[in-house]
Amino acid sequence: MATAAADSIILPGSSISPESIITGVGQEFDNVKDLRAKLFQYAMRKGFAYKFVKSELTRVTVKCIVENCPWRLHASKSSYKQKIVIKILNNEHTCGCGGGGDVQPKATKKWLVDIIKDKLRDSPLYKTKEILKDVSEEYGINLKYYQVWRGKTDAQKELLNLHEEAYNQLPIFCEKILESNPGSVVTLATSADLKFRIFVSFHASLHGFEYGCRPLVFLDRIPLKENTHLKLLAAASVDGDDGIFPIAFAAVEAEIPESWVWFLEQLKFAIGTSRTITFISDRENGLDVAVPKVFEDSFHSFCLLHLVEDFKAELNKGPWSQGVKDAMVEELERAAQTYHAEEFYSRVECVKNISEEAAAWIMASKPEHWSSALFKGSRYDHCSSDAVESFSTWIPVDREMSVVLMIDAMRCKITEAIDTRRQSSAKWEDALTPSMELRLHKEKARAGKLGVLRSSENVFEVRGSTINVINTGTWECTCGRWQVSGLPCVHAIAVINHLGRSIYDYCSQYFRVESYRVAYSESVYPIPDVEKISSSFGANIPTPRSRRPRGVLKQARDRSQGGRGHHCSRCKGSGHNKATCKALL
Repeated sequence: MATAAADSIILPGSSISPESIITGVGQEFDNVKDLRAKLFQYAMRKGFAYKFVKSELTRVTVKCIVENCPWRLHASKSSYKQKIVIKILNNEHTCGCGGGGDVQPKATKKWLVDIIKDKLRDSPLYKTKEILKDVSEEYGINLKYYQVWRGKTDAQKELLNLHEEAYNQLPIFCEKILESNPGSVVTLATSADLKFRIFVSFHASLHGFEYGCRPLVFLDRIPLKENTHLKLLAAASVDGDDGIFPIAFAAVEAEIPESWVWFLEQLKFAIGTSRTITFISDRENGLDVAVPKVFEDSFHSFCLLHLVEDFKAELNKGPWSQGVKDAMVEELERAAQTYHAEEFYSRVECVKNISEEAAAWIMASKPEHWSSALFKGSRYDHCSSDAVESFSTWIPVDREMSVVLMIDAMRCKITEAIDTRRQSSAKWEDALTPSMELRLHKEKARAGKLGVLRSSENVFEVRGSTINVINTGTWECTCGRWQVSGLPCVHAIAVINHLGRSIYDYCSQYFRVESYRVAYSESVYPIPDVEKISSSFGANIPTPRSRRPRGVLKQARDRSQGGRGHHCSRCKGSGHNKATCKALL
Protein backbone atom coordinates (compact mmCIF):
# COMPACT_ATOMS: atom_id res chain seq x y z
CA MET A 1 0.00 0.00 0.00
CA ALA A 2 1.29 3.42 -0.88
CA THR A 3 0.44 6.30 1.42
CA ALA A 4 1.68 9.71 0.34
CA ALA A 5 0.90 13.38 0.50
CA ALA A 6 -0.98 14.48 -2.58
CA ASP A 7 -0.68 18.22 -2.89
CA SER A 8 -1.96 18.05 -6.47
CA ILE A 9 -5.43 17.01 -5.35
CA ILE A 10 -7.35 20.22 -5.98
CA LEU A 11 -11.09 20.65 -6.00
CA PRO A 12 -12.58 23.20 -8.37
CA GLY A 13 -12.86 26.49 -6.55
CA SER A 14 -14.36 29.87 -7.19
CA SER A 15 -11.68 30.68 -9.77
CA ILE A 16 -13.03 28.25 -12.39
CA SER A 17 -14.97 29.67 -15.31
CA PRO A 18 -18.74 29.15 -15.68
CA GLU A 19 -18.14 27.43 -19.04
CA SER A 20 -16.28 24.62 -17.27
CA ILE A 21 -19.25 24.02 -14.94
CA ILE A 22 -21.96 23.72 -17.61
CA THR A 23 -20.19 22.77 -20.83
CA GLY A 24 -23.15 22.23 -23.14
CA VAL A 25 -25.33 19.57 -24.74
CA GLY A 26 -24.11 16.06 -23.97
CA GLN A 27 -22.65 16.88 -20.55
CA GLU A 28 -23.32 14.09 -18.06
CA PHE A 29 -24.21 14.13 -14.36
CA ASP A 30 -24.48 11.26 -11.91
CA ASN A 31 -27.95 12.28 -10.78
CA VAL A 32 -30.41 15.17 -10.67
CA LYS A 33 -28.94 16.44 -7.40
CA ASP A 34 -25.53 16.74 -9.06
CA LEU A 35 -27.05 18.68 -11.98
CA ARG A 36 -28.88 21.09 -9.67
CA ALA A 37 -25.70 21.83 -7.74
CA LYS A 38 -23.73 22.52 -10.92
CA LEU A 39 -26.56 24.61 -12.37
CA PHE A 40 -26.66 26.78 -9.27
CA GLN A 41 -22.89 27.38 -9.39
CA TYR A 42 -23.16 28.23 -13.08
CA ALA A 43 -25.99 30.73 -12.61
CA MET A 44 -24.24 32.29 -9.63
CA ARG A 45 -21.09 32.97 -11.63
CA LYS A 46 -22.92 34.05 -14.78
CA GLY A 47 -25.21 36.38 -12.84
CA PHE A 48 -28.77 35.30 -13.62
CA ALA A 49 -31.70 33.67 -11.87
CA TYR A 50 -33.75 30.74 -13.14
CA LYS A 51 -36.87 28.79 -12.29
CA PHE A 52 -37.78 25.13 -12.66
CA VAL A 53 -40.35 24.12 -15.26
CA LYS A 54 -39.88 20.42 -14.42
CA SER A 55 -37.90 18.91 -11.58
CA GLU A 56 -38.17 15.14 -11.36
CA LEU A 57 -35.86 12.22 -10.61
CA THR A 58 -35.29 11.51 -14.31
CA ARG A 59 -35.58 14.94 -15.94
CA VAL A 60 -35.06 18.62 -15.21
CA THR A 61 -36.15 21.65 -17.24
CA VAL A 62 -35.23 25.20 -16.22
CA LYS A 63 -35.57 28.60 -17.86
CA CYS A 64 -34.52 32.16 -17.14
CA ILE A 65 -36.70 33.83 -14.55
CA VAL A 66 -37.23 36.82 -16.85
CA GLU A 67 -40.30 36.42 -19.05
CA ASN A 68 -39.67 35.97 -22.81
CA CYS A 69 -35.92 35.39 -22.28
CA PRO A 70 -34.99 32.34 -24.44
CA TRP A 71 -32.38 30.86 -22.05
CA ARG A 72 -33.44 27.28 -21.35
CA LEU A 73 -31.87 23.98 -20.26
CA HIS A 74 -33.37 20.51 -20.40
CA ALA A 75 -31.68 17.36 -19.11
CA SER A 76 -33.00 13.84 -18.72
CA LYS A 77 -31.87 10.30 -18.09
CA SER A 78 -30.13 8.86 -21.12
CA SER A 79 -31.89 6.04 -22.93
CA TYR A 80 -28.69 3.99 -23.10
CA LYS A 81 -27.03 4.76 -19.76
CA GLN A 82 -27.76 5.60 -16.13
CA LYS A 83 -26.61 9.22 -16.15
CA ILE A 84 -28.48 12.51 -16.51
CA VAL A 85 -27.51 14.17 -19.81
CA ILE A 86 -28.12 17.72 -21.04
CA LYS A 87 -30.28 17.36 -24.16
CA ILE A 88 -31.17 21.01 -24.87
CA LEU A 89 -29.31 24.20 -23.96
CA ASN A 90 -30.24 27.58 -25.39
CA ASN A 91 -27.45 29.60 -23.84
CA GLU A 92 -28.51 33.07 -25.01
CA HIS A 93 -30.02 35.75 -22.77
CA THR A 94 -32.03 38.64 -24.18
CA CYS A 95 -32.85 39.98 -20.73
CA GLY A 96 -29.46 41.54 -20.12
CA CYS A 97 -28.51 38.88 -17.55
CA GLY A 98 -25.99 36.09 -17.90
CA GLY A 99 -23.01 38.36 -18.29
CA GLY A 100 -21.80 38.24 -14.73
CA GLY A 101 -24.16 40.98 -13.56
CA ASP A 102 -25.85 41.64 -10.25
CA VAL A 103 -28.74 39.18 -10.67
CA GLN A 104 -28.21 35.84 -8.93
CA PRO A 105 -30.35 32.89 -7.93
CA LYS A 106 -31.36 32.76 -4.30
CA ALA A 107 -28.46 31.37 -2.28
CA THR A 108 -29.13 27.98 -0.71
CA LYS A 109 -27.68 26.61 2.47
CA LYS A 110 -25.95 23.77 0.62
CA TRP A 111 -24.27 26.18 -1.79
CA LEU A 112 -23.08 28.37 1.07
CA VAL A 113 -21.72 25.36 2.99
CA ASP A 114 -19.83 24.14 -0.10
CA ILE A 115 -18.34 27.60 -0.68
CA ILE A 116 -17.24 27.95 2.94
CA LYS A 117 -15.90 24.40 2.96
CA ASP A 118 -13.60 25.17 0.04
CA LYS A 119 -12.39 28.32 1.80
CA LEU A 120 -11.77 26.49 5.08
CA ARG A 121 -9.70 23.88 3.26
CA ASP A 122 -7.27 26.59 2.21
CA SER A 123 -7.53 28.67 5.41
CA PRO A 124 -8.68 26.69 8.47
CA LEU A 125 -8.60 29.86 10.61
CA TYR A 126 -10.88 31.75 8.24
CA LYS A 127 -13.06 34.10 10.30
CA THR A 128 -16.78 34.52 9.81
CA LYS A 129 -16.42 38.24 9.05
CA GLU A 130 -13.82 37.49 6.38
CA ILE A 131 -16.09 34.88 4.76
CA LEU A 132 -18.99 37.34 4.84
CA LYS A 133 -16.90 39.98 3.09
CA ASP A 134 -15.46 37.60 0.46
CA VAL A 135 -18.86 36.12 -0.45
CA SER A 136 -20.19 39.64 -0.95
CA GLU A 137 -17.25 40.68 -3.14
CA GLU A 138 -17.03 37.47 -5.20
CA TYR A 139 -20.73 36.73 -5.72
CA GLY A 140 -22.47 40.02 -4.98
CA ILE A 141 -24.60 38.42 -2.27
CA ASN A 142 -25.16 40.21 1.02
CA LEU A 143 -25.77 37.63 3.71
CA LYS A 144 -26.41 38.12 7.38
CA TYR A 145 -23.72 37.31 9.90
CA TYR A 146 -25.66 34.48 11.52
CA GLN A 147 -26.26 32.81 8.11
CA VAL A 148 -22.54 32.67 7.43
CA TRP A 149 -21.85 31.54 10.99
CA ARG A 150 -24.30 28.66 10.66
CA GLY A 151 -22.87 27.75 7.26
CA LYS A 152 -19.36 27.79 8.68
CA THR A 153 -20.40 25.51 11.54
CA ASP A 154 -21.93 22.97 9.14
CA ALA A 155 -18.90 23.19 6.84
CA GLN A 156 -16.56 22.49 9.76
CA LYS A 157 -18.60 19.42 10.70
CA GLU A 158 -18.46 18.05 7.15
CA LEU A 159 -14.72 18.65 6.94
CA LEU A 160 -14.22 16.90 10.25
CA ASN A 161 -16.19 13.93 8.91
CA LEU A 162 -13.93 13.76 5.86
CA HIS A 163 -10.86 14.19 8.04
CA GLU A 164 -11.97 11.40 10.36
CA GLU A 165 -12.50 8.93 7.52
CA ALA A 166 -9.42 9.92 5.52
CA TYR A 167 -6.94 9.95 8.39
CA ASN A 168 -8.39 7.50 10.92
CA GLN A 169 -10.64 4.97 9.18
CA LEU A 170 -9.23 4.53 5.67
CA PRO A 171 -5.62 3.74 6.68
CA ILE A 172 -6.90 0.97 8.95
CA PHE A 173 -9.25 -0.26 6.23
CA CYS A 174 -6.45 -0.33 3.64
CA GLU A 175 -4.25 -2.39 5.94
CA LYS A 176 -7.05 -4.89 6.49
CA ILE A 177 -7.60 -5.23 2.72
CA LEU A 178 -3.94 -6.14 2.24
CA GLU A 179 -3.95 -8.50 5.22
CA SER A 180 -7.05 -10.38 4.05
CA ASN A 181 -6.26 -10.26 0.30
CA PRO A 182 -2.47 -10.47 -0.21
CA GLY A 183 -1.32 -9.35 -3.64
CA SER A 184 -3.94 -6.61 -3.88
CA VAL A 185 -2.97 -3.04 -4.74
CA VAL A 186 -4.30 -0.30 -2.47
CA THR A 187 -3.20 3.33 -2.61
CA LEU A 188 -4.36 6.05 -0.22
CA ALA A 189 -3.29 9.60 -1.04
CA THR A 190 -4.08 12.46 1.34
CA SER A 191 -3.30 16.15 1.46
CA ALA A 192 -3.10 18.83 4.11
CA ASP A 193 -6.39 20.41 3.01
CA LEU A 194 -8.42 17.28 3.93
CA LYS A 195 -8.72 15.92 0.40
CA PHE A 196 -8.01 12.29 -0.35
CA ARG A 197 -8.02 9.64 -3.05
CA ILE A 198 -8.13 5.89 -2.63
CA PHE A 199 -7.43 3.24 -5.28
CA VAL A 200 -8.33 -0.44 -4.80
CA SER A 201 -7.67 -3.47 -6.99
CA PHE A 202 -8.09 -6.92 -5.45
CA HIS A 203 -5.62 -9.70 -6.22
CA ALA A 204 -8.37 -11.91 -7.65
CA SER A 205 -9.23 -9.21 -10.20
CA LEU A 206 -5.60 -8.61 -11.18
CA HIS A 207 -4.92 -12.34 -11.59
CA GLY A 208 -8.10 -12.90 -13.58
CA PHE A 209 -7.45 -9.97 -15.91
CA GLU A 210 -3.85 -10.95 -16.63
CA TYR A 211 -4.41 -14.65 -17.28
CA GLY A 212 -8.05 -14.97 -18.32
CA CYS A 213 -9.28 -11.74 -19.95
CA ARG A 214 -8.58 -9.93 -23.19
CA PRO A 215 -6.20 -6.91 -22.98
CA LEU A 216 -9.22 -4.65 -23.24
CA VAL A 217 -10.03 -2.04 -20.56
CA PHE A 218 -13.13 0.15 -20.24
CA LEU A 219 -12.77 3.43 -18.34
CA ASP A 220 -15.72 5.33 -16.92
CA ARG A 221 -17.26 6.88 -13.83
CA ILE A 222 -19.70 4.85 -11.74
CA PRO A 223 -22.82 7.02 -11.21
CA LEU A 224 -23.73 7.59 -7.55
CA LYS A 225 -27.31 8.37 -6.59
CA GLU A 226 -26.85 10.61 -3.53
CA ASN A 227 -23.17 11.31 -2.90
CA THR A 228 -22.11 14.50 -4.69
CA HIS A 229 -18.86 15.00 -2.73
CA LEU A 230 -16.92 12.13 -4.32
CA LYS A 231 -16.63 10.52 -7.74
CA LEU A 232 -16.06 6.81 -8.25
CA LEU A 233 -13.78 5.95 -11.18
CA ALA A 234 -13.52 2.40 -12.48
CA ALA A 235 -11.63 0.17 -14.90
CA ALA A 236 -13.17 -3.05 -16.17
CA SER A 237 -12.61 -5.68 -18.83
CA VAL A 238 -14.73 -8.49 -20.30
CA ASP A 239 -14.36 -12.21 -19.72
CA GLY A 240 -14.50 -14.91 -22.40
CA ASP A 241 -18.30 -14.96 -22.26
CA ASP A 242 -18.50 -11.15 -22.68
CA GLY A 243 -19.41 -10.63 -19.02
CA ILE A 244 -18.18 -7.43 -17.37
CA PHE A 245 -15.02 -8.07 -15.31
CA PRO A 246 -14.09 -5.46 -12.66
CA ILE A 247 -10.38 -4.64 -12.42
CA ALA A 248 -10.03 -1.58 -10.20
CA PHE A 249 -11.90 1.42 -8.82
CA ALA A 250 -11.05 4.62 -6.99
CA ALA A 251 -12.82 7.31 -4.98
CA VAL A 252 -11.60 10.79 -5.94
CA GLU A 253 -12.64 14.36 -5.16
CA ALA A 254 -13.77 15.20 -8.71
CA GLU A 255 -13.69 13.78 -12.23
CA ILE A 256 -11.02 16.07 -13.62
CA PRO A 257 -7.96 15.38 -15.83
CA GLU A 258 -5.63 15.27 -12.82
CA SER A 259 -7.69 12.61 -11.04
CA TRP A 260 -7.84 10.45 -14.18
CA VAL A 261 -4.06 10.69 -14.61
CA TRP A 262 -3.62 9.65 -10.97
CA PHE A 263 -6.04 6.74 -11.41
CA LEU A 264 -4.29 5.52 -14.56
CA GLU A 265 -0.89 5.73 -12.87
CA GLN A 266 -2.14 3.45 -10.09
CA LEU A 267 -3.72 1.15 -12.67
CA LYS A 268 -0.46 0.93 -14.61
CA PHE A 269 1.38 -0.07 -11.45
CA ALA A 270 -1.28 -2.70 -10.70
CA ILE A 271 -1.67 -4.42 -14.10
CA GLY A 272 1.79 -3.77 -15.52
CA THR A 273 2.70 -3.33 -19.17
CA SER A 274 3.40 -6.91 -20.25
CA ARG A 275 0.55 -6.71 -22.80
CA THR A 276 -0.46 -3.97 -25.22
CA ILE A 277 -3.81 -2.78 -23.91
CA THR A 278 -6.71 -1.26 -25.79
CA PHE A 279 -8.69 1.28 -23.77
CA ILE A 280 -12.26 2.35 -24.50
CA SER A 281 -13.60 5.55 -22.93
CA ASP A 282 -15.88 8.51 -23.59
CA ARG A 283 -12.70 10.66 -24.05
CA GLU A 284 -14.18 13.35 -21.76
CA ASN A 285 -12.71 15.02 -18.65
CA GLY A 286 -9.19 14.77 -20.03
CA LEU A 287 -9.19 11.03 -20.81
CA ASP A 288 -8.18 11.67 -24.42
CA VAL A 289 -4.91 13.11 -23.07
CA ALA A 290 -4.50 11.04 -19.89
CA VAL A 291 -4.54 7.58 -21.52
CA PRO A 292 -1.64 8.11 -23.98
CA LYS A 293 0.23 10.09 -21.33
CA VAL A 294 0.29 7.20 -18.84
CA PHE A 295 0.06 4.17 -21.17
CA GLU A 296 2.36 5.34 -23.97
CA ASP A 297 2.20 2.18 -26.10
CA SER A 298 -1.51 1.49 -25.70
CA PHE A 299 -4.43 2.05 -28.07
CA HIS A 300 -7.33 4.31 -27.14
CA SER A 301 -10.77 3.89 -28.69
CA PHE A 302 -13.50 6.49 -28.25
CA CYS A 303 -16.97 5.29 -27.24
CA LEU A 304 -19.20 5.17 -30.32
CA LEU A 305 -22.40 5.88 -28.37
CA HIS A 306 -20.95 9.12 -27.00
CA LEU A 307 -19.70 10.07 -30.45
CA VAL A 308 -23.16 9.58 -31.97
CA GLU A 309 -24.77 11.65 -29.21
CA ASP A 310 -22.24 14.45 -29.78
CA PHE A 311 -22.94 14.32 -33.53
CA LYS A 312 -26.69 14.57 -32.93
CA ALA A 313 -26.15 17.59 -30.70
CA GLU A 314 -24.07 19.20 -33.45
CA LEU A 315 -26.75 18.51 -36.06
CA ASN A 316 -29.43 20.06 -33.85
CA LYS A 317 -27.72 23.41 -34.40
CA GLY A 318 -28.40 23.20 -38.15
CA PRO A 319 -31.47 23.84 -40.30
CA TRP A 320 -32.07 20.24 -41.43
CA SER A 321 -35.27 18.28 -40.99
CA GLN A 322 -35.33 15.33 -38.61
CA GLY A 323 -35.28 12.90 -41.53
CA VAL A 324 -32.11 14.44 -42.97
CA LYS A 325 -30.43 14.44 -39.56
CA ASP A 326 -31.34 10.77 -39.04
CA ALA A 327 -29.84 9.93 -42.44
CA MET A 328 -26.53 11.61 -41.55
CA VAL A 329 -26.43 9.82 -38.18
CA GLU A 330 -27.01 6.50 -39.95
CA GLU A 331 -24.12 7.22 -42.33
CA LEU A 332 -21.87 7.98 -39.35
CA GLU A 333 -22.77 4.68 -37.66
CA ARG A 334 -22.11 2.72 -40.85
CA ALA A 335 -18.82 4.54 -41.34
CA ALA A 336 -17.79 3.57 -37.80
CA GLN A 337 -18.73 -0.10 -38.18
CA THR A 338 -17.32 -0.91 -41.60
CA TYR A 339 -13.99 -2.76 -41.72
CA HIS A 340 -12.87 -1.19 -45.02
CA ALA A 341 -11.29 2.24 -45.32
CA GLU A 342 -12.79 2.75 -48.78
CA GLU A 343 -16.31 2.32 -47.47
CA PHE A 344 -15.55 4.56 -44.49
CA TYR A 345 -14.57 7.47 -46.72
CA SER A 346 -17.52 6.73 -49.01
CA ARG A 347 -19.92 7.11 -46.06
CA VAL A 348 -18.28 10.37 -45.02
CA GLU A 349 -18.64 11.59 -48.61
CA CYS A 350 -22.39 10.87 -48.43
CA VAL A 351 -22.59 13.13 -45.38
CA LYS A 352 -20.51 15.75 -47.19
CA ASN A 353 -23.02 15.81 -50.04
CA ILE A 354 -25.61 16.96 -47.49
CA SER A 355 -23.42 19.19 -45.34
CA GLU A 356 -19.73 19.97 -45.63
CA GLU A 357 -19.75 21.22 -42.03
CA ALA A 358 -21.10 17.89 -40.72
CA ALA A 359 -18.50 15.93 -42.71
CA ALA A 360 -15.76 18.22 -41.41
CA TRP A 361 -16.97 17.57 -37.86
CA ILE A 362 -16.69 13.81 -38.43
CA MET A 363 -13.13 14.05 -39.74
CA ALA A 364 -12.15 16.42 -36.92
CA SER A 365 -13.38 13.93 -34.29
CA LYS A 366 -10.28 11.74 -34.82
CA PRO A 367 -11.84 8.74 -36.63
CA GLU A 368 -8.62 6.78 -36.16
CA HIS A 369 -9.82 6.37 -32.56
CA TRP A 370 -13.32 5.04 -33.31
CA SER A 371 -13.56 3.75 -36.89
CA SER A 372 -13.22 -0.05 -37.18
CA ALA A 373 -11.49 0.48 -40.53
CA LEU A 374 -8.88 2.92 -39.20
CA PHE A 375 -8.41 1.86 -35.56
CA LYS A 376 -5.18 -0.09 -34.97
CA GLY A 377 -5.99 -1.69 -31.61
CA SER A 378 -8.03 -4.82 -30.81
CA ARG A 379 -11.53 -4.05 -29.52
CA TYR A 380 -13.02 -7.52 -30.14
CA ASP A 381 -16.19 -5.90 -31.55
CA HIS A 382 -16.69 -3.71 -28.45
CA CYS A 383 -17.31 -0.04 -29.25
CA SER A 384 -18.89 1.37 -26.07
CA SER A 385 -17.49 2.20 -22.63
CA ASP A 386 -20.86 2.10 -20.86
CA ALA A 387 -20.33 -1.41 -19.47
CA VAL A 388 -18.85 0.16 -16.32
CA GLU A 389 -22.16 1.83 -15.50
CA SER A 390 -23.65 -1.55 -14.56
CA PHE A 391 -21.65 -1.21 -11.33
CA SER A 392 -24.02 1.57 -10.23
CA THR A 393 -26.46 -1.09 -8.99
CA TRP A 394 -23.73 -2.66 -6.85
CA ILE A 395 -23.67 0.16 -4.29
CA PRO A 396 -26.80 0.71 -2.15
CA VAL A 397 -27.74 4.33 -1.52
CA ASP A 398 -27.29 3.96 2.25
CA ARG A 399 -23.61 3.04 1.70
CA GLU A 400 -22.69 5.95 -0.55
CA MET A 401 -21.81 8.40 2.23
CA SER A 402 -18.91 6.28 3.52
CA VAL A 403 -15.95 5.30 1.33
CA VAL A 404 -15.35 2.27 3.54
CA LEU A 405 -18.90 1.03 2.98
CA MET A 406 -18.80 1.77 -0.76
CA ILE A 407 -15.60 -0.24 -1.24
CA ASP A 408 -16.92 -3.08 0.86
CA ALA A 409 -20.15 -3.12 -1.17
CA MET A 410 -18.07 -3.47 -4.34
CA ARG A 411 -16.02 -6.22 -2.71
CA CYS A 412 -19.17 -8.17 -1.81
CA LYS A 413 -20.50 -7.95 -5.37
CA ILE A 414 -17.16 -9.02 -6.87
CA THR A 415 -17.08 -11.99 -4.48
CA GLU A 416 -20.62 -12.92 -5.49
CA ALA A 417 -19.88 -12.62 -9.22
CA ILE A 418 -16.74 -14.77 -8.97
CA ASP A 419 -18.54 -17.52 -7.09
CA THR A 420 -21.58 -17.52 -9.41
CA ARG A 421 -19.55 -17.61 -12.61
CA ARG A 422 -17.13 -20.19 -11.25
CA GLN A 423 -19.99 -22.56 -10.47
CA SER A 424 -21.65 -21.96 -13.85
CA SER A 425 -18.48 -22.62 -15.85
CA ALA A 426 -17.90 -25.90 -14.01
CA LYS A 427 -20.88 -27.33 -15.94
CA TRP A 428 -19.73 -26.23 -19.40
CA GLU A 429 -18.59 -29.02 -21.73
CA ASP A 430 -17.86 -27.17 -24.99
CA ALA A 431 -14.47 -25.80 -25.97
CA LEU A 432 -15.68 -22.19 -26.07
CA THR A 433 -17.87 -20.21 -23.70
CA PRO A 434 -21.63 -20.36 -24.43
CA SER A 435 -21.93 -16.93 -26.10
CA MET A 436 -18.93 -17.59 -28.36
CA GLU A 437 -20.19 -21.07 -29.25
CA LEU A 438 -23.48 -19.49 -30.32
CA ARG A 439 -21.75 -16.91 -32.52
CA LEU A 440 -19.56 -19.59 -34.09
CA HIS A 441 -22.56 -21.84 -34.73
CA LYS A 442 -24.32 -19.08 -36.68
CA GLU A 443 -21.27 -18.62 -38.92
CA LYS A 444 -20.92 -22.39 -39.48
CA ALA A 445 -24.43 -22.60 -40.92
CA ARG A 446 -23.52 -20.11 -43.66
CA ALA A 447 -20.07 -21.49 -44.53
CA GLY A 448 -21.27 -24.58 -46.43
CA LYS A 449 -22.50 -22.51 -49.39
CA LEU A 450 -19.09 -20.98 -50.15
CA GLY A 451 -16.49 -22.21 -52.63
CA VAL A 452 -12.79 -22.46 -51.70
CA LEU A 453 -9.73 -22.21 -53.98
CA ARG A 454 -6.22 -22.77 -52.64
CA SER A 455 -3.56 -20.33 -53.85
CA SER A 456 -0.66 -21.36 -51.59
CA GLU A 457 -0.01 -23.16 -48.34
CA ASN A 458 -1.77 -20.51 -46.22
CA VAL A 459 -3.60 -18.31 -48.75
CA PHE A 460 -7.08 -19.21 -50.01
CA GLU A 461 -9.75 -17.62 -52.19
CA VAL A 462 -13.32 -17.91 -50.97
CA ARG A 463 -16.15 -17.29 -53.43
CA GLY A 464 -19.75 -16.49 -52.65
CA SER A 465 -21.66 -13.29 -53.23
CA THR A 466 -18.23 -11.65 -52.84
CA ILE A 467 -14.64 -12.82 -53.23
CA ASN A 468 -12.46 -12.79 -50.11
CA VAL A 469 -8.87 -13.83 -49.45
CA ILE A 470 -8.01 -15.85 -46.34
CA ASN A 471 -4.57 -16.24 -44.74
CA THR A 472 -4.63 -19.07 -42.20
CA GLY A 473 -1.08 -18.27 -41.11
CA THR A 474 -1.85 -14.74 -39.95
CA TRP A 475 -5.55 -15.31 -39.13
CA GLU A 476 -6.70 -12.63 -41.55
CA CYS A 477 -9.58 -12.24 -43.97
CA THR A 478 -10.14 -9.37 -46.38
CA CYS A 479 -13.65 -8.96 -44.95
CA GLY A 480 -11.95 -7.81 -41.72
CA ARG A 481 -14.09 -9.70 -39.20
CA TRP A 482 -11.65 -12.45 -38.20
CA GLN A 483 -8.86 -10.14 -37.06
CA VAL A 484 -11.28 -7.74 -35.35
CA SER A 485 -13.50 -10.20 -33.47
CA GLY A 486 -11.03 -12.96 -32.61
CA LEU A 487 -13.43 -15.60 -33.99
CA PRO A 488 -13.16 -17.09 -37.52
CA CYS A 489 -15.51 -15.37 -39.95
CA VAL A 490 -17.73 -17.34 -42.33
CA HIS A 491 -15.00 -17.27 -45.02
CA ALA A 492 -12.35 -18.57 -42.61
CA ILE A 493 -14.69 -21.35 -41.45
CA ALA A 494 -15.19 -22.44 -45.07
CA VAL A 495 -11.41 -22.72 -45.51
CA ILE A 496 -10.90 -24.53 -42.19
CA ASN A 497 -13.62 -27.04 -43.07
CA HIS A 498 -12.05 -27.48 -46.51
CA LEU A 499 -8.75 -28.38 -44.81
CA GLY A 500 -10.47 -30.74 -42.37
CA ARG A 501 -9.08 -28.93 -39.37
CA SER A 502 -10.67 -27.96 -36.04
CA ILE A 503 -12.28 -24.52 -35.99
CA TYR A 504 -11.38 -24.15 -32.31
CA ASP A 505 -7.68 -24.06 -33.18
CA TYR A 506 -8.31 -20.75 -34.94
CA CYS A 507 -10.25 -19.02 -32.15
CA SER A 508 -8.76 -16.55 -29.68
CA GLN A 509 -7.54 -18.24 -26.51
CA TYR A 510 -9.57 -15.77 -24.44
CA PHE A 511 -12.81 -17.38 -25.65
CA ARG A 512 -11.90 -20.85 -24.44
CA VAL A 513 -13.54 -22.27 -21.33
CA GLU A 514 -10.11 -22.86 -19.78
CA SER A 515 -9.32 -19.14 -19.90
CA TYR A 516 -12.72 -18.29 -18.47
CA ARG A 517 -12.13 -20.59 -15.51
CA VAL A 518 -8.68 -19.10 -14.93
CA ALA A 519 -10.25 -15.63 -14.83
CA TYR A 520 -12.36 -16.70 -11.86
CA SER A 521 -9.92 -19.11 -10.22
CA GLU A 522 -8.89 -16.74 -7.42
CA SER A 523 -11.18 -15.50 -4.64
CA VAL A 524 -11.85 -12.20 -2.90
CA TYR A 525 -11.78 -12.80 0.84
CA PRO A 526 -13.82 -11.05 3.55
CA ILE A 527 -12.35 -8.01 5.29
CA PRO A 528 -12.66 -8.54 9.06
CA ASP A 529 -14.28 -5.94 11.30
CA VAL A 530 -15.56 -3.76 8.45
CA GLU A 531 -18.73 -2.99 10.38
CA LYS A 532 -16.69 -1.90 13.39
CA ILE A 533 -14.62 0.44 11.24
CA SER A 534 -17.69 1.96 9.60
CA SER A 535 -19.70 2.17 12.84
CA SER A 536 -16.87 4.04 14.56
CA PHE A 537 -16.87 6.55 11.73
CA GLY A 538 -17.84 9.90 13.18
CA ALA A 539 -18.13 8.61 16.74
CA ASN A 540 -15.07 10.48 17.99
CA ILE A 541 -15.44 13.64 15.94
CA PRO A 542 -15.20 16.69 18.21
CA THR A 543 -17.74 19.44 17.79
CA PRO A 544 -16.11 22.39 16.02
CA ARG A 545 -15.33 25.15 18.47
CA SER A 546 -16.93 28.35 17.33
CA ARG A 547 -18.21 31.11 19.58
CA ARG A 548 -21.90 31.79 19.08
CA PRO A 549 -22.50 35.27 17.66
CA ARG A 550 -24.09 37.73 20.05
CA GLY A 551 -27.84 38.08 19.63
CA VAL A 552 -28.13 35.02 17.39
CA LEU A 553 -30.18 31.88 17.93
CA LYS A 554 -32.11 33.30 20.89
CA GLN A 555 -35.07 31.15 21.74
CA ALA A 556 -38.11 32.04 23.80
CA ARG A 557 -38.21 30.15 27.04
CA ASP A 558 -41.14 27.87 27.62
CA ARG A 559 -42.44 29.16 30.90
CA SER A 560 -44.75 26.17 31.32
CA GLN A 561 -41.73 23.86 31.43
CA GLY A 562 -40.08 25.28 34.48
CA GLY A 563 -38.49 28.32 32.88
CA ARG A 564 -38.07 31.57 34.76
CA GLY A 565 -41.48 33.35 35.18
CA HIS A 566 -43.69 35.14 37.72
CA HIS A 567 -43.78 33.79 41.30
CA CYS A 568 -46.26 34.88 43.91
CA SER A 569 -44.77 35.81 47.30
CA ARG A 570 -48.24 35.54 48.88
CA CYS A 571 -49.30 31.99 47.92
CA LYS A 572 -45.91 30.78 46.66
CA GLY A 573 -47.52 29.82 43.34
CA SER A 574 -46.21 30.51 39.82
CA GLY A 575 -47.65 32.27 36.80
CA HIS A 576 -48.75 35.41 38.66
CA ASN A 577 -47.55 37.89 41.27
CA LYS A 578 -48.82 39.17 44.61
CA ALA A 579 -50.91 41.95 43.04
CA THR A 580 -52.90 39.57 40.87
CA CYS A 581 -53.09 36.69 43.36
CA LYS A 582 -56.64 35.38 43.82
CA ALA A 583 -55.90 32.67 46.34
CA LEU A 584 -58.05 32.61 49.50
CA LEU A 585 -55.79 32.52 52.53
